[in-house]
Amino acid sequence: MNRSLQAVCTDQAPQAIGPYSQAIFASGEEPCGLLFCSGQIALSPSTGTLVGAGDVVSETEQVMRNLQAVLAAAGCGFEHVVKTTIFLADMGDFAAVNEVYGRHLSSGHRPARATVQVAGLPRGARVEIDAIAVRPAHR
Repeated sequence: MNRSLQAVCTDQAPQAIGPYSQAIFASGEEPCGLLFCSGQIALSPSTGTLVGAGDVVSETEQVMRNLQAVLAAAGCGFEHVVKTTIFLADMGDFAAVNEVYGRHLSSGHRPARATVQVAGLPRGARVEIDAIAVRPAHR
């Protein structure tokens, strides 16, 4: 089985703040491949500073924009996402984050998802979201 891994990077999303890639595309012999997107927090791609710090709605909007940019850099969109994980600093933010998250998905598309509360997130963020997408071969 012939497989390859390709790092995905775009300046339209924040640069990695550690030893990781924005995303990794794993291709194989099948007619598609899997895209593993690293978790995104609400960092501005241009300044690297936290957008809307403390306002979970503003943070979630930026997180979704960042995730969309990483997906686009790999030839995908939210319609290709099959699984997400939402990490929350406070489960009390669930409803607000869920509302913003739902607005960014394609009509009727609902990927599998897990939501967990964590003790802390990088840079004091309130929300982080990662994703796995299936990229069609005809890209």
